[in-house]
Amino acid sequence: MGENETAALRALMAGDVPGAQDELASGVTRPLLNAALRTYLAKDGDVDGEVYDRPAAFTAFIRGGGNVGLYEAVGTALAGQYSRHEVATLLDIGCGDGRALVAALRGRTPSVTLVEPSSALLDSAVAALEEVPVTAHNTDAATFVEHVTDRFDLAESTFALHALPHEERSAVLTGLRGHVSRLVLAEFDVPDHPVGSAEHLTFLADTYEQGLAEYDSDRDLVAQGFLLPVLTGQLAPGAHRSTWEQPATAWAEQLTKCGYHEVMIEPLHEYWCAPAFLLTARGDAAKSVHHAEPGY
Repeated sequence: MGENETAALRALMAGDVPGAQDELASGVTRPLLNAALRTYLAKDGDVDGEVYDRPAAFTAFIRGGGNVGLYEAVGTALAGQYSRHEVATLLDIGCGDGRALVAALRGRTPSVTLVEPSSALLDSAVAALEEVPVTAHNTDAATFVEHVTDRFDLAESTFALHALPHEERSAVLTGLRGHVSRLVLAEFDVPDHPVGSAEHLTFLADTYEQGLAEYDSDRDLVAQGFLLPVLTGQLAPGAHRSTWEQPATAWAEQLTKCGYHEVMIEPLHEYWCAPAFLLTARGDAAKSVHHAEPGY
């Protein structure tokens, strides 16, 4: 039972798009995922869509479904971190449209530095923070960290660093350590199933069916412009991969290996793909006394 969609995902792993389409046509167990995959794979067999090619899809995704409650929890948790550590200089890596940051500031006006590779999302974030002193960088995390000379009271990244492959993520975290007093990450505690195993494919099929069910009128936009590229990117050979998620304990271990101290995991919010958690750690930088722009 439940083999049609998982069999389709297995076919995608083998690069067999027609085989995946045949599996989807042979029966339906998860109707929303089945329909979304059939539409997605009908695009001339192209499964190499960039996740952020359609910012409207990402925006619809994070402003609907389970993300409403998730971002409320994230905003509350980040606000607590700002108060606890008396944050005056703040770095947000992969800020997206600024939703998490706006929810967390709640009238605070620290000096904020934004890093976001999508110009459309970055523009939205800057517009949403018009009452806050903002320095914006339309670049990726690795490039920013390579050139940064500032120090920040706190650096945060909400559901963004999983978009970096493990080794690249470690390089970013290590390079950032000397520039931050505190680090706060929000991520998902995904199970550690062997890639391509029956457990892994069933987990993906079941959770994406649940995720799609949380949207209504904008389900097709969210599915075709965001969720399906994320899903197929993990499986199809040559597809653009946009996520390298891992269990919370693996995140903590990675931060420790990158030289961070006082690494702590805190439950954050239940979510359709996996429970969200907050990861906090201490970097090597002393608390800043003023904010200067990075030297590039």
